[in-house]
Amino acid sequence: MTKQFEKKAQRAVPAFAPEAEEAAWWYKNRNVHGKELLAALSSGEAVVLTKAKLQERIAASKKVAAPVVSLRIPAADLALARKQAEHKGLPYQTYIKSLLHETLTEREKRKGGW
Repeated sequence: MTKQFEKKAQRAVPAFAPEAEEAAWWYKNRNVHGKELLAALSSGEAVVLTKAKLQERIAASKKVAAPVVSLRIPAADLALARKQAEHKGLPYQTYIKSLLHETLTEREKRKGGW
């Protein structure tokens, strides 16, 4: 870490009881925080969030999770999948999912899915 970043990380916003006390603190320190924000923007440490980027993030957060499916897999096949997944550095469920996807896609290309 750079010294400049360490300084910024040490700054903490104090806890406030009344909202007016917090507003007064932010007002009093506005120049310091404003300069730090401008410096972060010019160095690339902070970026402006555009409307398009915000909409992308919102859309991504609303994506529906894949449906959950339960399968009975023979113990030997599961052990083999776990072994292969470990060799590839993947979680075994992710590995099984990728195998299923690859196989289905390949069959769809070759035989029209049948």
